[in-house]
This record gives sequence, structure tokens and C-alpha cells, in this order.
Amino acid sequence: MKQPFSNRLAGESSPYLLQHAHNPVDWYPWGTEALERARQEDKPILVSIGYAACHWCHVMERESFEDEATARIMNEHFINIKIDREERPDLDHIYMDAVQAMTGSGGWPLNVFLTPDTRPFYGGTYFPPKRAHNRPSWQETLYGVIQAFRERRHEIDAQAENLTGHLKMSNSFGMQAPDETNQLFSEQKVKDCFVQLMKTADRQWGGFGKAPKFPQTFSIRFLLRYHYFTGDGEALTQALLSLEKMAAGGIYDQVGGGFARYSTDTEWLAPHFEKMLYDNALLVSAFSEACQLTGQEWQLDVIEETMAFVQRELMHPAGGFYSALDADSEGVEGKFYTWSLEEIEKLLGAEASLFSDFYDIKPGGNWEHTNILWVKKPTGEFAAERKTDPARLKELLKQGRSRLLEARNKRVRPQLDDKIILGWNALMNTAISNAFEASGQPAYLQLAVRNMEFLLTAFAGAGGRYHHTWKNGKARYPAFLDDLAFLIQALLKLQEITGDPDWLEKAREICRQVVDDFSGEGTPFFFYTPEGQEDVIVRKQEVYDGALPSGNAVMAANLYQVGILLDVKDWVERSREMVLRLGNAITRYPGSFGVWAMLLQEQVKGTNEIVLAGDNLLPTRADILKRYIPNKVFLSPEKQVTGIPLLDQKKGLGRPTIYLCRNNTCLAPVFSADELISLINRGQKQ
Repeated sequence: MKQPFSNRLAGESSPYLLQHAHNPVDWYPWGTEALERARQEDKPILVSIGYAACHWCHVMERESFEDEATARIMNEHFINIKIDREERPDLDHIYMDAVQAMTGSGGWPLNVFLTPDTRPFYGGTYFPPKRAHNRPSWQETLYGVIQAFRERRHEIDAQAENLTGHLKMSNSFGMQAPDETNQLFSEQKVKDCFVQLMKTADRQWGGFGKAPKFPQTFSIRFLLRYHYFTGDGEALTQALLSLEKMAAGGIYDQVGGGFARYSTDTEWLAPHFEKMLYDNALLVSAFSEACQLTGQEWQLDVIEETMAFVQRELMHPAGGFYSALDADSEGVEGKFYTWSLEEIEKLLGAEASLFSDFYDIKPGGNWEHTNILWVKKPTGEFAAERKTDPARLKELLKQGRSRLLEARNKRVRPQLDDKIILGWNALMNTAISNAFEASGQPAYLQLAVRNMEFLLTAFAGAGGRYHHTWKNGKARYPAFLDDLAFLIQALLKLQEITGDPDWLEKAREICRQVVDDFSGEGTPFFFYTPEGQEDVIVRKQEVYDGALPSGNAVMAANLYQVGILLDVKDWVERSREMVLRLGNAITRYPGSFGVWAMLLQEQVKGTNEIVLAGDNLLPTRADILKRYIPNKVFLSPEKQVTGIPLLDQKKGLGRPTIYLCRNNTCLAPVFSADELISLINRGQKQ
């Protein structure tokens, strides 16, 4: 069908940009053509940032960007640029910081106005088509900016100068010298992290804080570790409660597996229905660690169902993983995932009543006149109340979910964001390795290797550097810090589960790239963008752990691990200095520094350096991997290896032999995972 309008986005590959390719707005992608035109015509730039699975981005498009009258205003007075935040997170971070500084809040869609030299001076998030809820309409906003740019240009330039200065100043924390009296590396500081985190814990429904509630997997993993090191029961209870309530809630797709992005309510019932690759990766890792620690079957069920979803709905035939599934289908958020009681009765017949009671399916709906499946009572408790056999109930529920999935697959599907992002795939690769450790399923190991081989090939660029996105056989944009930090992390984990030291060598190689390309003077922290990138007004250093872990936090952990494995003392010291420079921010705000808190925890408690040597190592390796040992580096090569000091003089003594070293001291070898755990436990109690 011929479209009435077409703009420059039609030549892009991003699903988000392609969504706007037939707006009447004269959209440009970010690039030289648009920026040069803005300078030549001395026009303000309107940058609108979103992503393909963003519900309110779709709403603003329908209301404003598809409206011809609004488009005429935009086209006459602005150079209009659309950015996919997932393609250019560097630009998103800069302009999001600017809008948050101006308004005190942020989110997507992000609409920010720039001077012709790309400095921000005004912005906001969603603007309605008509004034509502104390928000000006989009047209009012446009006219206000037009008038200010014409009549008060000096004020615009001053605001842009101030904002740009603020962005640069807020980015200079890493330049400050640490307090030499700081006692950060102590048991007390780790306890402070725990105490502060528990102040925000929801002890009834799990998780942290109030609605909207995000998974906060880093906080959960910190609590699992805190329990492991201290035996604190409160930490374990809160971590498991959080995982259990999420797995029982509507944030978890009870029919098809996998997690939505966050819950709009305290009870985890009503999610924001978009499904992101990175959320599912981080949650698989958290459930895998819990499963290693507790061995509970329900955790393994969630891992396997989520992995099945990822492979079924987010996997490219070449071995990469797509980015996301939209929240909307047929223009309605959640329509793909929700059910009426009548639909359930038609599909399940005589079993519909028990199934509906279990999943809280109601005649008028349990959410906005429709139903989200969720579990209000554990299977055993529900079976006891109904005087039915738990095994029979589980089988009935499984068959019911299978029929619903089959029926759901015939619905209009949410749009797939089919670009493949290096960093998100690396997080998923780590998750697959974690799932292998917890489950022992060889298919996960094979999948992790296949995915990594795809990443190292598809994203490779000139000079051994990597790209950020890949689609239709083409890689684009230089890799950002997150991409490479997450990739190194995945390579280190892959080395552990395979025993193949080639993955460790690749991790060392990319670590050197990061140190060479992302370092700056006077700070141990890394910049988000590589040296030489010229289309950003400031090179940012990101340290907060948010929906994604901070690239700096993961890189600090990478330097620490690789430094221990390969005896690179400078990298270990740089890692410790990165933690020290953040200082008490970690202990005061552990919810925003969860990955840092775990690294602080390990640097305080020390690292178990484990070597498995000899022949026929697979069974012993698998037995070690299924154990919960969060503070470890692990080598188990099955071939002769040189250049790894930790392997020196460690050989098999007629059977698979395990060596444990800590703080430059090695203990007498042992021959089973149980003996290894005993040694570790003795060492941690000393």
C-alpha cells in the first residue's frame, strides 16, 4: 500500500525509526545531514527519543506526529531528529540528564530542544495534543519555543551554556581524589549496605520501594550473597520472597514464560507489558543464583520457562537475540496477554473452573475489565484447600497453559524490535551460562557457545573493535562501554562453564581495548563513549546501576577477575580504586549501586581461586558449577595452557584434582566438590 507521506527514516533499520518513517513530520536520523542543515539555517533542533516497545511513544505519535497541522509547524520551524535510544544510548543519556536537570523528571518519549550546535535548552517527556493535567499541549510548546528562539535568543544561548556546563560538572565525580581515611573495605560497610537496602524492602510483596516496582535483580543478588557470607536469614527471606512474588505475579507471563519490564502496582499483578531482552537476562541470572543456593524446584521451572520464551520469541536463526516485544497489539496495551473468563471456559471446558480459580480469572476481570493470570496461592496450599492431588493439579494447570498458549499464538502479535544489541546479548549470554550452572542442561552450554561465536563474528569491525547493533547482516555504531564490559563478563563466565581458556584470552584482549579507548586523565572510571567520537557534546561517565548494570561497575568487576586470573596487579588496583572513589555512595544508596555493592562485598571477603586439573574433568566441573560460590574465579582447562600464573604447578594427581587458593596461599588439593565447599567454608569463618 502506498503511503501518503515518507521521510528520511525510511532508509533506517531501527524498528522504532521505521515506525515514524511515514509521519508527515520531516524526520531526520541523527547525523551530519541534519546537523549541518541546522547550522546553515540557524534553526533550533527538535530531538525526539524513544524505542520500539515504548507505549507512550506510540501514543504521542498517533496524537501529534501523525497530525498534519502539527507536522507543518515542526517542519517550518525546526530540524526534526528521531533517535532510537537503544541504538544511541550515549545521546539518550546526555539529553535525558539535561531534561531531568530542567524538569526534575525524565522518561520516554523524550523531547528536547537544542541550539543549532546541539546544546540542549528546553525539553520534557510526553506532551498531550491538548492542555491537560497541568501539561501544555505539544503545539503550545512548539509555539513557545519558536517565540523564545526568535525574540530571546540570548536567553536560549545562556540556558544552553548553563545546561552544558552542568552536564560537564556532574560528570567530574571521578576526577576527585578519594578520602585517604575512608574505611570502605570493611565488614561494617557491607553491613551498612544491607541495612540501608532493607529500609526500602517490601516485606509483604517482595521487591523494594513502592509502585511502580522494578525487579531490582542486583539488590536481590546482593542479599543472596549477604546471606551466604553471614548466614543472615532476613536477607535470604527477602531475596526469595521477591523472586517468588514476581514469578507468581502478572509481571511474569504465566502462559508463555518470560518477564515484562515492571509492575504498575505493589503486588506485581499489572505489568507494563513490554518484554525486554535485558530484563529477562538479568532475571534468569538472579533465579539461577537462587537455585544454586537453595535448590528449589520452582526456581528451576521459572528459569526453563523463561529460557524457552527467549529462544522461541527472541532468537535470530544465526544465534543472536532480538531486543524486545512491544507492550501493545492492535493499539491496546496488554491485549495479547490478557483473557476473559468466557475465553478460558471455551478453551478449557470442564477444567476451566479450577484453572480460573487458581489464576484469579474473574467474570468482570481482575484488571481493567479483563484478566491477567497470576498465582495468589502456592500450588500445594491451593491443592490442599481443594482436596485435590498436587501432582494432578500441576498437570492440569500445565495442560491448560499449553492450550492457552496455542490459542494466543493465533492472535495479532505485539511488534518485535528485531535489532540485535551487543551488550544486551552479552547479558543474555551470561544468563544462559548461569542457567547451565543451575540446571546442568548441556543445551544451555551449547547455546551460550553458539551465541558468543555469533557475537564475536557479527559485531567485529576494523582493528579488532566491535559495533553496538546488528541487523540484516550489517553492524552499526562503535560499541559503547556497556557493550564491551558486558561482553567481557560473558566471556569470563563462558570460560568457567566450558573450561576453555581461549575465552579468557579474548576477555583479556577486550579489557585492553577498554583501557586504551575509554580511559581518561585523572580518573579510574571509564567514559561511556570511545575516544575520538565527535558527535556528542560531553563524554559521560555512567556509574549508577539502573535497569541495566553500570558499565563502570561491570568493568570494575572484570578488571578485578581478570587481574586475579592473569596476575595483572594494575587492573586489580584500578578496580579497588573505582570502588573507593564512589565511597559511601555505595553504602548509603545500595539500591542504585547494587553491582558495586556486590563487588565491595567480594573485595572485603576475598576471592576463592579454584583450579580443577587432570583428565575427564566434565563431571567434577559440573558438580562445582552447580554450587553457589559467588566470590570465585575458576579454571579447569583440558589442554596444556601457558601464560596463566594461577595454573602453574597444578596437575591432576591420578584423578580430577581441585586446588583452592586465597590471598596468595594455596591449600592442599582435594578431589570432590563437597571437599572444596568444606575448605571454602572453613576459610570464610576464619
